[in-house]
Amino acid sequence: MTIRVNRRTALGLGTVATAGTMLGAATPASAAPGVAEPAPATPRQAARRVAAIYERETVAAGGNWQAYVSVADPAGAPVVAVSDEPDRRIEAYSVNKIAVAVAVLDKVDRGLLTLDQRVEVTEAIVVPGGDGMFSLDGAYPSFVTLGHVLANLLTVSDDTAVRLCGLVCPAAELNEILRGKGFPNTQVQPVANPNRFFLGTSTPRETHDLLRALVAGTLLSPAGTAFVLRLLRAPVAYTDGIRRVMSSTDRARVATKAGWFADARHEAGVIFDTAGAPVLTYALFADGQAEPDDYGATHPAVEARARMGRRFLASVDRLTGSGVTHRPTAQRPSNGG
Repeated sequence: MTIRVNRRTALGLGTVATAGTMLGAATPASAAPGVAEPAPATPRQAARRVAAIYERETVAAGGNWQAYVSVADPAGAPVVAVSDEPDRRIEAYSVNKIAVAVAVLDKVDRGLLTLDQRVEVTEAIVVPGGDGMFSLDGAYPSFVTLGHVLANLLTVSDDTAVRLCGLVCPAAELNEILRGKGFPNTQVQPVANPNRFFLGTSTPRETHDLLRALVAGTLLSPAGTAFVLRLLRAPVAYTDGIRRVMSSTDRARVATKAGWFADARHEAGVIFDTAGAPVLTYALFADGQAEPDDYGATHPAVEARARMGRRFLASVDRLTGSGVTHRPTAQRPSNGG
Protein backbone atom coordinates (compact mmCIF):
# COMPACT_ATOMS: atom_id res chain seq x y z
CA MET A 1 0.00 0.00 0.00
CA THR A 2 1.31 3.45 -0.91
CA ILE A 3 0.81 6.18 1.67
CA ARG A 4 0.75 9.63 0.09
CA VAL A 5 2.30 12.24 2.37
CA ASN A 6 2.07 15.93 1.60
CA ARG A 7 3.52 19.02 3.25
CA ARG A 8 0.69 19.30 5.76
CA THR A 9 0.58 15.66 6.84
CA ALA A 10 4.36 15.66 7.23
CA LEU A 11 4.06 18.65 9.56
CA GLY A 12 1.27 17.09 11.57
CA LEU A 13 -1.37 19.44 10.09
CA GLY A 14 0.36 22.25 11.92
CA THR A 15 0.16 24.87 9.17
CA VAL A 16 -3.53 24.94 8.37
CA ALA A 17 -6.23 26.63 10.43
CA THR A 18 -9.72 25.43 9.60
CA ALA A 19 -13.12 26.32 10.97
CA GLY A 20 -12.96 23.48 13.45
CA THR A 21 -9.94 24.99 15.17
CA MET A 22 -10.86 28.64 14.69
CA LEU A 23 -14.37 28.20 16.03
CA GLY A 24 -13.27 26.10 18.97
CA ALA A 25 -14.73 22.79 17.86
CA ALA A 26 -13.34 19.65 16.38
CA THR A 27 -13.72 19.27 12.64
CA PRO A 28 -16.59 16.82 12.12
CA ALA A 29 -15.94 13.42 10.67
CA SER A 30 -17.51 12.49 7.37
CA ALA A 31 -20.74 10.57 7.39
CA ALA A 32 -20.56 6.85 6.81
CA PRO A 33 -20.75 5.77 3.15
CA GLY A 34 -24.32 5.87 1.91
CA VAL A 35 -25.49 8.03 4.81
CA ALA A 36 -26.58 11.51 3.76
CA GLU A 37 -25.25 14.32 5.94
CA PRO A 38 -27.84 16.94 6.91
CA ALA A 39 -27.21 20.26 5.21
CA PRO A 40 -25.71 22.85 7.59
CA ALA A 41 -28.24 25.37 8.85
CA THR A 42 -25.87 28.15 9.97
CA PRO A 43 -22.76 29.78 8.50
CA ARG A 44 -20.61 28.35 11.30
CA GLN A 45 -21.88 24.84 10.68
CA ALA A 46 -21.26 25.28 6.97
CA ALA A 47 -17.74 26.57 7.61
CA ARG A 48 -16.94 23.50 9.69
CA ARG A 49 -18.27 21.25 6.94
CA VAL A 50 -16.23 23.08 4.30
CA ALA A 51 -13.12 22.80 6.48
CA ALA A 52 -13.56 19.03 6.80
CA ILE A 53 -14.04 18.66 3.04
CA TYR A 54 -10.95 20.75 2.29
CA GLU A 55 -8.80 18.81 4.76
CA ARG A 56 -9.89 15.42 3.45
CA GLU A 57 -9.49 16.24 -0.23
CA THR A 58 -6.17 18.07 -0.02
CA VAL A 59 -4.54 15.33 2.03
CA ALA A 60 -5.77 12.74 -0.46
CA ALA A 61 -4.51 14.76 -3.44
CA GLY A 62 -1.08 15.32 -1.92
CA GLY A 63 1.32 18.09 -2.83
CA ASN A 64 1.22 21.61 -1.43
CA TRP A 65 -1.91 23.66 -0.84
CA GLN A 66 -2.52 27.25 0.19
CA ALA A 67 -6.07 28.49 0.55
CA TYR A 68 -8.51 30.96 2.03
CA VAL A 69 -12.23 30.13 2.11
CA SER A 70 -15.07 31.92 3.86
CA VAL A 71 -18.83 31.53 4.28
CA ALA A 72 -21.02 34.62 4.24
CA ASP A 73 -22.93 35.51 7.39
CA PRO A 74 -25.80 37.99 6.92
CA ALA A 75 -25.48 38.84 10.62
CA GLY A 76 -21.91 40.07 10.37
CA ALA A 77 -18.44 39.35 9.07
CA PRO A 78 -17.88 36.24 6.94
CA VAL A 79 -16.94 33.06 8.79
CA VAL A 80 -13.49 31.83 7.80
CA ALA A 81 -13.63 28.13 6.95
CA VAL A 82 -10.05 27.59 5.76
CA SER A 83 -6.93 29.67 6.34
CA ASP A 84 -4.00 27.65 4.99
CA GLU A 85 -0.90 29.85 4.56
CA PRO A 86 -3.24 32.65 3.41
CA ASP A 87 -0.57 35.33 3.11
CA ARG A 88 2.00 33.36 1.18
CA ARG A 89 2.77 35.16 -2.08
CA ILE A 90 2.30 32.70 -4.94
CA GLU A 91 2.59 32.67 -8.71
CA ALA A 92 -1.13 32.97 -9.43
CA TYR A 93 -0.95 32.18 -13.15
CA SER A 94 -4.31 32.55 -14.92
CA VAL A 95 -6.24 33.20 -11.71
CA ASN A 96 -4.70 36.68 -11.99
CA LYS A 97 -6.57 37.20 -15.26
CA ILE A 98 -9.43 38.34 -13.03
CA ALA A 99 -7.18 41.09 -11.68
CA VAL A 100 -6.09 42.01 -15.22
CA ALA A 101 -9.74 42.31 -16.26
CA VAL A 102 -10.51 44.44 -13.20
CA ALA A 103 -7.74 46.89 -14.11
CA VAL A 104 -8.88 47.15 -17.73
CA LEU A 105 -12.52 47.62 -16.70
CA ASP A 106 -11.48 50.26 -14.18
CA LYS A 107 -10.22 52.26 -17.17
CA VAL A 108 -13.54 51.61 -18.92
CA ASP A 109 -15.37 52.93 -15.85
CA ARG A 110 -13.25 56.09 -15.94
CA GLY A 111 -14.00 56.68 -19.62
CA LEU A 112 -10.44 55.96 -20.78
CA LEU A 113 -11.43 52.85 -22.74
CA THR A 114 -14.63 51.40 -24.19
CA LEU A 115 -15.66 47.78 -24.59
CA ASP A 116 -16.51 48.35 -28.24
CA GLN A 117 -13.16 49.89 -29.21
CA ARG A 118 -11.14 47.85 -31.66
CA VAL A 119 -7.89 46.08 -30.82
CA GLU A 120 -5.57 44.79 -33.53
CA VAL A 121 -4.51 41.14 -33.41
CA THR A 122 -1.21 40.86 -35.28
CA GLU A 123 0.67 37.66 -35.97
CA ALA A 124 3.50 38.92 -33.76
CA ILE A 125 1.28 39.32 -30.71
CA VAL A 126 -0.31 35.86 -30.88
CA VAL A 127 1.13 33.36 -28.38
CA PRO A 128 1.98 30.31 -30.52
CA GLY A 129 0.37 27.18 -29.13
CA GLY A 130 -1.12 29.06 -26.19
CA ASP A 131 -4.45 28.37 -24.53
CA GLY A 132 -7.50 29.98 -26.07
CA MET A 133 -8.89 30.95 -29.45
CA PHE A 134 -6.61 33.58 -30.97
CA SER A 135 -3.81 31.09 -31.70
CA LEU A 136 -6.23 28.82 -33.55
CA ASP A 137 -7.75 30.99 -36.27
CA GLY A 138 -4.50 31.68 -38.17
CA ALA A 139 -5.93 34.78 -39.84
CA TYR A 140 -3.81 37.81 -38.98
CA PRO A 141 -3.93 40.72 -38.81
CA SER A 142 -7.49 41.03 -37.60
CA PHE A 143 -9.46 43.32 -35.34
CA VAL A 144 -11.65 42.49 -32.35
CA THR A 145 -13.37 44.59 -29.73
CA LEU A 146 -11.97 45.00 -26.24
CA GLY A 147 -15.10 43.25 -24.95
CA HIS A 148 -14.23 40.27 -27.15
CA VAL A 149 -10.70 40.25 -25.71
CA LEU A 150 -11.99 40.18 -22.13
CA ALA A 151 -14.54 37.49 -22.94
CA ASN A 152 -11.74 35.26 -24.23
CA LEU A 153 -9.53 36.16 -21.27
CA LEU A 154 -12.04 35.08 -18.62
CA THR A 155 -13.86 32.17 -20.27
CA VAL A 156 -11.38 30.12 -22.30
CA SER A 157 -8.42 31.74 -20.48
CA ASP A 158 -6.85 32.92 -23.73
CA ASP A 159 -3.13 33.66 -23.40
CA THR A 160 -3.01 36.07 -26.34
CA ALA A 161 -5.81 38.04 -24.67
CA VAL A 162 -3.32 38.87 -21.90
CA ARG A 163 -1.05 40.55 -24.45
CA LEU A 164 -4.00 42.36 -26.01
CA CYS A 165 -4.95 43.71 -22.58
CA GLY A 166 -1.39 44.96 -22.25
CA LEU A 167 -1.88 47.11 -25.34
CA VAL A 168 -4.56 49.14 -23.55
CA CYS A 169 -3.34 48.78 -19.96
CA PRO A 170 0.46 48.50 -19.65
CA ALA A 171 1.99 46.55 -16.77
CA ALA A 172 3.04 49.56 -14.68
CA GLU A 173 -0.41 51.14 -14.93
CA LEU A 174 -2.13 47.83 -14.24
CA ASN A 175 -0.13 47.30 -11.04
CA GLU A 176 -0.78 50.87 -9.94
CA ILE A 177 -4.53 50.37 -10.36
CA LEU A 178 -4.44 47.18 -8.30
CA ARG A 179 -2.35 48.78 -5.55
CA GLY A 180 -4.77 51.68 -5.46
CA LYS A 181 -7.62 49.24 -4.91
CA GLY A 182 -5.80 47.67 -1.96
CA PHE A 183 -4.04 44.70 -3.56
CA PRO A 184 -0.27 45.21 -3.24
CA ASN A 185 0.51 41.50 -3.59
CA THR A 186 -1.74 40.93 -6.60
CA GLN A 187 0.64 42.26 -9.22
CA VAL A 188 1.69 41.30 -12.73
CA GLN A 189 5.38 40.91 -13.52
CA PRO A 190 6.65 43.52 -16.01
CA VAL A 191 9.10 42.65 -18.78
CA ALA A 192 11.21 44.82 -21.09
CA ASN A 193 8.24 45.57 -23.35
CA PRO A 194 6.00 47.85 -21.24
CA ASN A 195 2.88 46.44 -22.90
CA ARG A 196 3.66 42.85 -21.96
CA PHE A 197 3.87 41.07 -18.64
CA PHE A 198 3.77 37.73 -16.91
CA LEU A 199 0.65 37.16 -14.86
CA GLY A 200 2.51 37.55 -11.60
CA THR A 201 1.58 36.89 -8.02
CA SER A 202 -1.12 37.06 -5.41
CA THR A 203 -1.92 35.51 -2.04
CA PRO A 204 -4.90 33.33 -1.16
CA ARG A 205 -6.25 36.06 1.12
CA GLU A 206 -5.87 38.85 -1.46
CA THR A 207 -7.45 36.79 -4.22
CA HIS A 208 -10.32 35.97 -1.86
CA ASP A 209 -10.68 39.62 -0.85
CA LEU A 210 -10.57 40.81 -4.45
CA LEU A 211 -13.45 38.47 -5.28
CA ARG A 212 -15.44 39.63 -2.26
CA ALA A 213 -14.89 43.26 -3.25
CA LEU A 214 -15.95 42.44 -6.80
CA VAL A 215 -19.29 40.91 -5.78
CA ALA A 216 -19.81 43.68 -3.22
CA GLY A 217 -19.65 46.21 -6.06
CA THR A 218 -16.74 48.18 -4.60
CA LEU A 219 -14.16 47.40 -7.32
CA LEU A 220 -16.05 48.33 -10.46
CA SER A 221 -19.23 49.99 -11.65
CA PRO A 222 -22.40 47.87 -11.65
CA ALA A 223 -21.97 47.37 -15.40
CA GLY A 224 -18.33 46.32 -15.02
CA THR A 225 -19.15 43.97 -12.16
CA ALA A 226 -21.99 42.34 -14.11
CA PHE A 227 -19.72 41.94 -17.14
CA VAL A 228 -17.05 40.04 -15.19
CA LEU A 229 -19.50 37.81 -13.33
CA ARG A 230 -21.42 36.98 -16.51
CA LEU A 231 -18.19 35.69 -18.04
CA LEU A 232 -16.99 33.76 -14.99
CA ARG A 233 -20.40 32.06 -14.65
CA ALA A 234 -20.83 31.34 -18.36
CA PRO A 235 -21.37 27.74 -19.53
CA VAL A 236 -18.21 28.00 -21.66
CA ALA A 237 -16.07 29.10 -18.70
CA TYR A 238 -13.94 26.65 -16.74
CA THR A 239 -15.75 23.46 -15.69
CA ASP A 240 -13.03 20.86 -14.97
CA GLY A 241 -12.67 21.84 -11.30
CA ILE A 242 -15.18 23.24 -8.81
CA ARG A 243 -18.09 23.21 -11.32
CA ARG A 244 -17.47 19.77 -12.84
CA VAL A 245 -20.01 17.63 -10.95
CA MET A 246 -22.89 20.11 -11.15
CA SER A 247 -26.02 20.62 -13.18
CA SER A 248 -26.13 23.54 -15.58
CA THR A 249 -28.34 25.40 -13.09
CA ASP A 250 -25.86 24.85 -10.28
CA ARG A 251 -22.91 25.81 -12.47
CA ALA A 252 -24.59 29.17 -13.05
CA ARG A 253 -24.39 29.71 -9.29
CA VAL A 254 -20.58 29.62 -9.42
CA ALA A 255 -18.26 32.29 -10.81
CA THR A 256 -14.82 30.73 -11.11
CA LYS A 257 -11.40 31.13 -12.72
CA ALA A 258 -8.64 28.54 -12.84
CA GLY A 259 -4.93 28.86 -13.46
CA TRP A 260 -2.50 26.17 -14.55
CA PHE A 261 1.19 26.20 -15.39
CA ALA A 262 4.03 23.73 -14.77
CA ASP A 263 2.91 21.71 -11.73
CA ALA A 264 0.53 24.35 -10.34
CA ARG A 265 -3.26 23.99 -10.47
CA HIS A 266 -5.18 26.92 -8.95
CA GLU A 267 -8.83 28.01 -8.82
CA ALA A 268 -10.69 30.87 -7.17
CA GLY A 269 -14.28 31.99 -7.25
CA VAL A 270 -17.62 32.64 -5.58
CA ILE A 271 -20.65 30.44 -4.95
CA PHE A 272 -24.01 32.26 -4.89
CA ASP A 273 -27.24 31.29 -3.17
CA THR A 274 -30.31 30.57 -5.27
CA ALA A 275 -31.29 34.25 -5.20
CA GLY A 276 -27.88 35.35 -6.47
CA ALA A 277 -26.27 36.62 -3.24
CA PRO A 278 -22.66 35.52 -2.61
CA VAL A 279 -22.52 32.82 0.05
CA LEU A 280 -19.04 31.23 -0.21
CA THR A 281 -15.75 32.62 -1.54
CA TYR A 282 -12.75 30.40 -2.21
CA ALA A 283 -9.13 30.80 -3.29
CA LEU A 284 -7.40 27.43 -3.73
CA PHE A 285 -3.76 27.22 -4.80
CA ALA A 286 -2.02 23.88 -5.33
CA ASP A 287 1.26 22.56 -6.67
CA GLY A 288 3.55 19.58 -6.32
CA GLN A 289 0.97 16.88 -7.00
CA ALA A 290 1.60 13.87 -9.22
CA GLU A 291 1.09 14.05 -13.00
CA PRO A 292 2.37 17.61 -13.61
CA ASP A 293 1.99 17.18 -17.38
CA ASP A 294 -1.72 16.36 -17.08
CA TYR A 295 -3.60 19.60 -17.72
CA GLY A 296 -6.96 17.85 -17.90
CA ALA A 297 -9.66 16.88 -15.47
CA THR A 298 -7.77 13.84 -14.16
CA HIS A 299 -4.97 15.79 -12.46
CA PRO A 300 -5.08 15.00 -8.69
CA ALA A 301 -5.60 18.62 -7.62
CA VAL A 302 -8.30 19.20 -10.24
CA GLU A 303 -10.10 16.01 -9.23
CA ALA A 304 -9.89 17.14 -5.60
CA ARG A 305 -11.45 20.50 -6.49
CA ALA A 306 -14.23 18.76 -8.41
CA ARG A 307 -15.12 16.79 -5.28
CA MET A 308 -14.83 19.93 -3.15
CA GLY A 309 -17.08 21.92 -5.47
CA ARG A 310 -20.12 19.68 -5.27
CA ARG A 311 -19.72 19.37 -1.49
CA PHE A 312 -19.05 23.07 -0.94
CA LEU A 313 -22.28 23.83 -2.78
CA ALA A 314 -24.21 21.30 -0.71
CA SER A 315 -22.71 22.76 2.47
CA VAL A 316 -24.20 26.20 1.82
CA ASP A 317 -27.39 25.15 0.03
CA ARG A 318 -29.66 26.05 2.96
CA LEU A 319 -27.95 29.36 3.65
CA THR A 320 -28.77 32.87 2.55
CA GLY A 321 -25.89 34.91 1.19
CA SER A 322 -25.24 38.53 2.00
CA GLY A 323 -24.71 41.73 0.07
CA VAL A 324 -25.56 42.58 -3.51
CA THR A 325 -27.45 39.94 -5.48
CA HIS A 326 -26.23 38.92 -8.92
CA ARG A 327 -28.78 36.82 -10.75
CA PRO A 328 -27.28 34.70 -13.53
CA THR A 329 -28.00 35.57 -17.13
CA ALA A 330 -30.22 32.93 -18.74
CA GLN A 331 -28.23 31.15 -21.44
CA ARG A 332 -29.66 28.37 -23.59
CA PRO A 333 -28.17 26.34 -26.43
CA SER A 334 -29.15 27.30 -29.97
CA ASN A 335 -29.51 25.16 -33.06
CA GLY A 336 -28.66 28.01 -35.39
CA GLY A 337 -31.28 29.78 -37.47
